[in-house]
Amino acid sequence: MGIMMSKPKIVFLILLSGLLIPVILMLLTPPKKGEALLIYCAAGMRKPMVEIARQYEAEYGVRIDLQFAGSGTLLANAEASGKGDLYLAGDMSYINIAQEKGLVNEHLSVCYLTAGLAVKKGNPLQVSALAELRDNSGLRIVIANPEAASIGKFTEKILSRHNLFKDVSSRVLAMKPTVNELANDVKLGSADVAVVWDAVANQYSELDFINVAEFDAETKTVAVGVLSSAVVPSEALKFARYATAKNKGLRTFSEMGYRVVDGDKWEARPELVFFSGAMLNPAIRDSMKEFQEREGVSLRFVPNGCGILVSQMKAGARPDAYFSCDISFMDEVENLFGESRTVSSNDMVILASNKVKGRINNLNDLSVPGFRVGLAHPENSALGALTRRLLNAEGIEIGDNKKLDSATGDFLVNQLRAGSLDAVIVYRSNGMANPSTLKDAHIVEIDSEMAVALQPFAVGVDSEYKHLTERLFNALVDSQGREQFLKYGFQWKLSE
Repeated sequence: MGIMMSKPKIVFLILLSGLLIPVILMLLTPPKKGEALLIYCAAGMRKPMVEIARQYEAEYGVRIDLQFAGSGTLLANAEASGKGDLYLAGDMSYINIAQEKGLVNEHLSVCYLTAGLAVKKGNPLQVSALAELRDNSGLRIVIANPEAASIGKFTEKILSRHNLFKDVSSRVLAMKPTVNELANDVKLGSADVAVVWDAVANQYSELDFINVAEFDAETKTVAVGVLSSAVVPSEALKFARYATAKNKGLRTFSEMGYRVVDGDKWEARPELVFFSGAMLNPAIRDSMKEFQEREGVSLRFVPNGCGILVSQMKAGARPDAYFSCDISFMDEVENLFGESRTVSSNDMVILASNKVKGRINNLNDLSVPGFRVGLAHPENSALGALTRRLLNAEGIEIGDNKKLDSATGDFLVNQLRAGSLDAVIVYRSNGMANPSTLKDAHIVEIDSEMAVALQPFAVGVDSEYKHLTERLFNALVDSQGREQFLKYGFQWKLSE
């Protein structure tokens, strides 16, 4: 028998369901773009970050929820909760730990910190050396908990290095969870000396900061990392870029006494200009797409023959990054870029139509009358310049067999597949870029040490987005990026 309900009860349940359904949907629906960001923030960065969050909220209408504690405590919280968008640590070592645990992906540097001794204004007890924390029995000392705060971890490290930690730690009044509490203890007179960061001490007019050689020898870097739990990474990265932009967040840090990094210029959606040798396209196109989506930025990709790209740069073009087909073309514009890093190498091969299979087996065969051969243009492309160098070294004249000069290897491959050429000299990656190519043609190896090109990447010295461009580089060469290079026949050189 069914349960009978009165009309008032039915009406009540209908109304109740109408109230609960939106609540349930809200709990089940993940945060969307433009909603609140949860940031775990080292306590020593409280003052500038509160102001930066206020400014960001006013400009973009995105609420910033800041959770303050020691860097170690925050990392444990982020790991235990599995929630959060950004983690700002007082010491880069915590970002490294978070990355090893898979909690943090990319990171952005913020500022530099130096540890030292905080004492009352005027230094009435004349504290001047680290060893006094051990030798002066009259000092009331406080330090941070090494498990909770970056300053505590660093204090333990340096004191242990100089055989001081055991004696000093046995004398301290207390180990506090944050650097702010240490400074406050000295300010309020409940302690005589504390080990703190310089930027934190600078925020207290009642304190003096005493530099000591042992701490001065090792400056620490503050960095903000994007948590793997970030629901919308592009939103998290946007705030991270804002907080580390030289004309936004870093200006606030600087005004409050922090020594900041040389940050990027702020744009809500910056555009990076990326010049790249055309032969790299297959290996980097997926990584570029993912980078744009994750960072929420625009990438103006300019692929072409390296000779053409170099000519454009010599005429005044200033890309944020250049990925060259061969190091020789990077050398021509080295004054426009920072230090280059060789990422990969790519063999030159003969790609021959299956119609002439068995008749072209080496470079010399290309000069046999009757073959239609395509080469890259020696001035417009790295491939052409290397091909000319190779043929000259081997004493081979293609002569009338040469039917086409092209700025890019992929165009040569297309002409081969169209049937207008019998053989071309291209990069191995040109032949492997399209799986169907090797159904119509085959690769003939070139037995020469000169048949290889090295691909370097460099960031433009005039770029307003050096840090963003560096993250582009990291995106291109991470484990997924490396697999793409190997997939298309490149050999990996970066680790070497």
